[in-house]
Amino acid sequence: MRNFRAGVIVILANGIFANCGFAQAPVTKFGEVVPRDVREIYDRGLQYLVTNQNEAGDFKNGGEQGPGVTGMCLMVLLASGEDPNFGLYSNNIRRALRNIISGQDGGTGFYGGHLGHSSMYNHGFAMLALAEAYGAVDDRNLWAGEEKNRRSIGQSLELAVRAAITSQKKNSFGGWRYSPDGNDADTSVSGAVLVGLLAARNAGIEVPDEAVDKSISYFTKMTSPSGQVGYSGGFGGFDESFARISIATLVYSVSRRKDLTQYKATLGYLTARLDNVSQQSWPEYTRYYQAQALFQGDVVAWEKWNKLLVRQLKKEQAADGSIPGQMGATIGTSMSCLALALNYRFLPIYER
Repeated sequence: MRNFRAGVIVILANGIFANCGFAQAPVTKFGEVVPRDVREIYDRGLQYLVTNQNEAGDFKNGGEQGPGVTGMCLMVLLASGEDPNFGLYSNNIRRALRNIISGQDGGTGFYGGHLGHSSMYNHGFAMLALAEAYGAVDDRNLWAGEEKNRRSIGQSLELAVRAAITSQKKNSFGGWRYSPDGNDADTSVSGAVLVGLLAARNAGIEVPDEAVDKSISYFTKMTSPSGQVGYSGGFGGFDESFARISIATLVYSVSRRKDLTQYKATLGYLTARLDNVSQQSWPEYTRYYQAQALFQGDVVAWEKWNKLLVRQLKKEQAADGSIPGQMGATIGTSMSCLALALNYRFLPIYER
């Protein structure tokens, strides 16, 4: 059964249900809650991912792999509106969760992955996925008798947060780079990890304010008065990257720093250029962040941009439901579906 798609309204009073895994339902009063075009693109993409999930829980079909990729696919499943414990995709959800958790280093908390995909990108996206599943997926049904690595979602998430904080303490910029031991930083990796930390905090896991403050300080230093955002190091490199501008806008929003002048600059840059629907390199990565940034910052602007996105994805989606991307069909499909998932708003991180 598609939970809430008939227009049932869930009341979220000051986020009281956030730790229980409930997210914000669309509040459209008349007509279809989710446009048919959105549902069709999303459902076809979802079926493509389900068809290409391995028995071990990860997802095949070439391109990049690792716990972060599995995490993104997991979020697509969670955002569909199906009951995560007894619904159509409940087995797929449990397999993906077991895959991520069993690949976690029990000592460091790092999501290194079964095939050695040791990147803080993977760690950040896997941590975000676990945070979105926490409270929504019943741990009692997760392992189904498997004895190895029977860590709960909450236990795994706490370890993951600890790993991210430990990595940040080694970093002179207050952000993150590819390696958990890296001393340099970039806004792309830092955004992935910081959003994971903020999602964990929203789910009720303790995340020190100092960690958030240090990372936000790094982003402010990397944001120019024009709203452009640099890539690596401590300053400079302010070329036009809608991905990085969107990442900065999102982290300022979710960390509740909308009073910052840097936030106003990045959001203004995006809203002034709504006709850009990921017409750059890494389009799937850009649209994933741009959707969230606009939704958090200016919902009217997001509605206009979202219509352009739907039009674009209808042209790009292949007959098998996949959506191409520079990092492979699995990432292209999962990130594009997650850009559309703002129309559903079931993931806690998608609440405003």
